[in-house]
Amino acid sequence: HSTFIHKAMSQDGASQFQEVIRQELELSVKKELEKILTTAPSHEFEHTKKDLDGFRKLFHRFLQEKGPSVDWGKIQRPPEDSIQPYEKIKARGLPDNISSVLNKLVVVKLNGGLGTSMGCKGPKSLIGVRNENTFLDLTVQQIEHLNKTYNTDVPLVLMNSFNTDEDTKKILQKYNHCRVKIYTFNQSRYPRINKESLLPVAKDVSYSGENTDAWYPPGHGDIYASFYNSGLLDTFIGEGKEYIFVSNIDNLGATVDLYILNHLMNPPNGKRCEFVMEVTNKTRADVKGGTLTQYEGKLRLVEIAQVPKAHVDEFKSVSKFKIFNTNNLWISLAAVKRLQEQNAIDMEIIVNPKTLDGGLNVIQLETAVGAAIKSFENSLGINVPRSRFLPVKTTSDLLLVMSNLYSLNAGSLTMSEKREFPTVPLVKLGSSFTKVQDYLRRFESIPDMLELDHLTVSGDVTFGKNVSLKGTVIIIANHGDRIDIPPGAVLENKIVSGNLRILDH
Repeated sequence: HSTFIHKAMSQDGASQFQEVIRQELELSVKKELEKILTTAPSHEFEHTKKDLDGFRKLFHRFLQEKGPSVDWGKIQRPPEDSIQPYEKIKARGLPDNISSVLNKLVVVKLNGGLGTSMGCKGPKSLIGVRNENTFLDLTVQQIEHLNKTYNTDVPLVLMNSFNTDEDTKKILQKYNHCRVKIYTFNQSRYPRINKESLLPVAKDVSYSGENTDAWYPPGHGDIYASFYNSGLLDTFIGEGKEYIFVSNIDNLGATVDLYILNHLMNPPNGKRCEFVMEVTNKTRADVKGGTLTQYEGKLRLVEIAQVPKAHVDEFKSVSKFKIFNTNNLWISLAAVKRLQEQNAIDMEIIVNPKTLDGGLNVIQLETAVGAAIKSFENSLGINVPRSRFLPVKTTSDLLLVMSNLYSLNAGSLTMSEKREFPTVPLVKLGSSFTKVQDYLRRFESIPDMLELDHLTVSGDVTFGKNVSLKGTVIIIANHGDRIDIPPGAVLENKIVSGNLRILDH
């Protein structure tokens, strides 16, 4: 048995050794952060200290955890009643006192993102989406319409990042005369860490010059801490507000839904939900979206990054996991306060590797807002229609929302009555269309897409005025070729290839 003891000792030795290394690393990081903090100007000191403390907690958890994978054997389908169909919630109707219910609501939009993926500088929310209106314009119009219709005072809160804060605040003056109170708070600012040494890249608090890439906003899971730290959470609780509706500012389907709000405020069984996640049915395009599962007796959001490699295909299958998270969330303010004060909001750490311009490999530690669902009491999924998930991530998405597929009413987009089937066409625009300005240059006017099923465009292609696209249309300009679709052209089930010949599909 001596070999057995020897083996046990060496294993034990290895884990002790790892523990020592962990502690040393944590100490080094602590020292580095303290150094950084000494460079903060006095008016930013408290704020910076909160940020760096938050980062230290996250880093500590990152070192403790055994990797992001969930135990696949424990994943179960959620129980029937834990994900309710939207129809059932809508069927309850609305109470007479809808305005008193609305007055308990705060709308929060996640506004930390830049428009870089669409070739734009500045906050993504300031990109024009429809008749010169930006994402932010549409949001303000929606809430103003609510406030006027029901004579309420629903405020709008923007969670900015240090990337979007200044530009967003400049633009807010234009809404001074709207009937919406607008508040902002900032996401934390965390230091990126060197992938090899695991030490912060930043040497001081500045985030300009050579330090531009040294900092990052740590994902939207940061909303709980930063909303709490900003003092806004207490302000709203003091005003008698009870729920926040959180969504991505680029999801044009995420409007305030009175039926869901009523379900929260007047639950059928008398027991209130602290957290509602809107989910919707997966299509082939959504296989990477996070899904709701039952895990150790709680609803839990599982993201693709947490799935063990061997089970990724199973995770992506549309049959086993039929729904995904839209990131439209309804959360109790009192519950956020309670859990934040108990330090009990548990979100898996997402490790996001990046390569900086100079070639340095870094990692940034992030969390996702929906992952906290398991920390709340009596949480619920609601399976909503696809129309509540209309994100604009690419110019292909932008083409859809700019087209006659949608009509705009008080800041809300609804699918046109004239479309015969409620599904959205599949649109794939090639790399010549990636940047918004290139995309706009290539369409003299947005084509009629009411009868379109599928559009693929690749290469140097431009569209004249009043083009109509129907069925399946594939337009491919080979390298060096250029295709100009003439004004007024009607393309129905056509393949247009390299040399401008129009073929029947």
